Amino acid sequence: MNYIQTMRQLIGDELLMTVGCGIILEQDNQILLQHRTDRDVWGIPGGVMEPGETFLEAAIRETYEETGLKVEQLALFGIYSGEAGFATYPNGDKVFSVQIIFHSSSFTGQIQDSEESHEHRFFSRDNLPHLNEHQARFIHDWVNKESLPVIK
Repeated sequence: MNYIQTMRQLIGDELLMTVGCGIILEQDNQILLQHRTDRDVWGIPGGVMEPGETFLEAAIRETYEETGLKVEQLALFGIYSGEAGFATYPNGDKVFSVQIIFHSSSFTGQIQDSEESHEHRFFSRDNLPHLNEHQARFIHDWVNKESLPVIK
């Protein structure tokens, strides 16, 4: 059982504060997005930090689990907090998530689907699919080539 499952057993669907870590993977001026299996949205690979992990460890682990790619040479892209961090999931679980987002164009391996995503594809800045609303702000910051690191 992981941290989130343990906490949910204790607090039910009440508000839980989490730290999410993800990576904007860029290749040939395109961003790698994954199509979620639980909802019809696209987003970057990433997930919730486990106790004891560093931000980098969590981002690298989650990206590997979701894509099969080993990422190197990460740079801080942005730190995201504020009102946009609140979410209520379809099952009623409430969260407030701070997002630590990295960027890399250095990765190896073959893209593989996982239980969390059934498709991965690179998209150009002017041809994005329907985005995960909780990730849209940092994907749009990538599109707009915001000054780094972005702190919002």
